Amino acid sequence: MAIEIKAPTFPESVADGTVATWHKKPGDAVKRDELIVDIETDKVVIEVLAEADGVLAEIIKDEGDTVLSNEVLGKLDEGASASASESKSESKKADEGEAEVAKDKSAADEEQILSPAARKLAEENGIDPNSIAGTGKGGRVTKEDVVAAVEAKKKAPAGKSAAPAKAAEAEAPKLEVGDRVEKRVPMTRLRAKVAERLVEAQSSMAMLTTFNEVNMKPIMDLRSKYKDLFEKKHNGVRLGFMSFFVKAATEALKRQPGVNASIDGSDIVYHGYQDIGVAVSSDRGLVVPVLRNAEHMSLAEIEGTIAAYGKKAKDGKLTIDDMTGGTFTISNGGVFGSLLSTPIVNPPQTAILGMHKIQERPMAVNGQVVILPMMYLALSYDHRLIDGKEAVTFLVTMKDLLEDPARLLLDI
Repeated sequence: MAIEIKAPTFPESVADGTVATWHKKPGDAVKRDELIVDIETDKVVIEVLAEADGVLAEIIKDEGDTVLSNEVLGKLDEGASASASESKSESKKADEGEAEVAKDKSAADEEQILSPAARKLAEENGIDPNSIAGTGKGGRVTKEDVVAAVEAKKKAPAGKSAAPAKAAEAEAPKLEVGDRVEKRVPMTRLRAKVAERLVEAQSSMAMLTTFNEVNMKPIMDLRSKYKDLFEKKHNGVRLGFMSFFVKAATEALKRQPGVNASIDGSDIVYHGYQDIGVAVSSDRGLVVPVLRNAEHMSLAEIEGTIAAYGKKAKDGKLTIDDMTGGTFTISNGGVFGSLLSTPIVNPPQTAILGMHKIQERPMAVNGQVVILPMMYLALSYDHRLIDGKEAVTFLVTMKDLLEDPARLLLDI
């Protein structure tokens, strides 16, 4: 029985998706719940799994095609064996053989056709796509082809080429000093969406940034004293700085509810909860998973959730639910060495906190010059809703809480 392989139902915030990678070819055997195809949206990559055991009979939407919610991507022969499907596939190939051969010959001297996922993987590993023999439809280089080339490159002995046989046929031209090389690659849907939202935020908001600085020595001393005991107590969860900033932010948001609000048309929406988005850099671009009800989370829960989100972002496993919502965002450019920046608000939120690098600086303390580990904090906010007094008070509250962490426990 033929089963239609359909795209998932996208939420309202996602209009469509792009077929990123087919992990099976027509005629391949498929197990129930096995990954068949990846759909890339402007937020996440969604995996489509097989509904039953069988054989992939037909691919309707090729890699790179745009698909809508519940649109048919291909067909699966439930209960069929790979051998039966292979005979059908061979018959079909025989009918199309001459046309395919002619097409392959004409394309042999041109640049290979890559799926978005394959192109990205090849670039990351420094592999020339033209050196890879594509096994996809029409000679398309799939992600699996690039993975095989990467493995071959790793296993190749020193001094020998790790590229497939195709590389031996025609070596890549050697570049001379002064050569001006350019490479054009398509922008990913996620990168395009991030760019669109950033431009939208700057053009639609009266955005302003205020700064302050915080002495990180009290938190660093506290972390140094208890980090080993904390990790042992909470099953390997490490105590970092982000959990202190999230807890301080939730308390400051309670005291300055306007910073936790959003604008909806001509209405102001005040949120009675603190869903904190944490900006995470991934290979696909900037993503912002959300810590829901962060005001009720312990330091260990915050650190554990952030670590899990980081792993999911690295593996491309973040879901749309993970990144939906959020009333306030924290971005930590300090992990990359940024000393000061002006973060851009993530609409429809009205504020974002920017953390930065901890830098030792001479500071005046009780009339004495003391070297202290200092961090600049930046709060970008929508001046249409938040006045300067609220923004500055928010940052001062965070400064007080972070420089005296006991305040977080005593709620003062």
